[in-house]
Order: sequence, then structure tokens, then C-alpha cells
Amino acid sequence: MKDRLAALGTNHRFCLILFGPPGSGKGTQAAILREKHALAHISTGDMLRERLESGDGLGKTVAEIMHSGGLVPDELVNRLVEERIEKPDAQGGFILDGYPRTVAQAALLDGLLQAKQIRAVVIHLKVDYTVIIARLSGRRQCPSCGAVQHFVRNEPTLDLCGKCGSKMVVRDDDRPEVIVQRLKAYDQQTQPVLEYLRGAGYRILEVQGQLRKPEVIASEIGAEIDGEFGVATVRTA
Repeated sequence: MKDRLAALGTNHRFCLILFGPPGSGKGTQAAILREKHALAHISTGDMLRERLESGDGLGKTVAEIMHSGGLVPDELVNRLVEERIEKPDAQGGFILDGYPRTVAQAALLDGLLQAKQIRAVVIHLKVDYTVIIARLSGRRQCPSCGAVQHFVRNEPTLDLCGKCGSKMVVRDDDRPEVIVQRLKAYDQQTQPVLEYLRGAGYRILEVQGQLRKPEVIASEIGAEIDGEFGVATVRTA
């Protein structure tokens, strides 16, 4: 990894490639790291939704594919990512969340990062799946305002939304049997990508995300960033 970083020169830009199964706290970590280190948070889901709303040529192409039930091709996703990382907020560094999802995307990303001399490290949040199932199946969402509330086993269940008073519901994808399938799909999709990135020379930082406060986990990741890229690389807000 050190030889790879040396080969990329002294470019100050760096990238965190964030992996984590559903319910691992990936979104929470991305938010903390974005704020603490002045990084752009690039979520492919958000990026696709923004492009849909833009109504430009590329947005219309994405809309046609998604409305027909198809998957957005790797080449198109990579094009969106390449455009996004050139925006002003990503010039100091950025977090990739939900990308790459396939080995083909990982290969294209590797070439992109090398061409732009952007240094990267992979953060893999690991949480026991029994904990994830319990966490997600205890989640309720308000169908009116979208608020999410979590309930702890053996505590009284609050049926009404604390914000607008509507009756809370269990999302279909938060039912235990669906969560198990989502986790299996994540394993099948993610492992080949992680192995590809490891083989390409990227450091894979395994972070235990279980039974620890989000701030503690973020501090551990931050310390690794400092050690990997040097304190001067990290732009503290």
C-alpha cells in the first residue's frame, strides 16, 4: 500500500471507499466523517436521484432505465461519479458510499483514481448479522412525514409518530425474512469487490461497528486516515 501511495505522488486529494451492510451505521459514519474532515459525501443513490430531478440529457437516460425496471449500467454510474468528484466540495477529498457495487465498477474506479492521482483507503464496517436483524426489525417509519423511530425489545411500542402523530408502520424491507435476503445479497455482491480492491493494492480497514458509540468508531477511522495519509492531508473543519 505504501508503494502504491508513493507512486501516486503528492496529490492532497484522498478518498474513503465506505462499505457496510444494511443497518451497520454506514450513513452515520459518513455524516460524522464528512463533518469532521471536510469531505464530500458521495452516495450513488442520492446522485441518481439528483440526476433524475435535473431533467438534463443524462438525467432523462437514467429515468428511462430506472422507470423500465432496469439497472443503470456500470459505465453510466462511473460517468456520474467522475463528474461528481470534480465538483468544488470534493476537491479536498470525498467519501464513496454505495460505490463500487460490482467488480467492473471497481476496476473502472481504480483506473479513475490512478489517472487523477487520488489516494484511497477502503473502510469496511463489520457488524454481526443477528444485531443488524434485531436493529432493523425494530425500526418503524411514518408513512406521512418519513420520520424513523427505533424500538428496543421489551419496551412498550409507541404506535404514533412523535413528529406528526400518524400511525407508524414497519417497512417491507425491514421485515426479518427480507432483511436476511438483503444481507445475503450484500455478501454476494460485496465480497468480490473487496477482494478485487485488496488484490489491486488498496488497504482494507476492517472496523468493528458493533456495540460501540458512533463517535468512537469515527475516531478510530480518523486515526487510520491520519496514519495512512498524514495529518496534513486531513482538513479538519
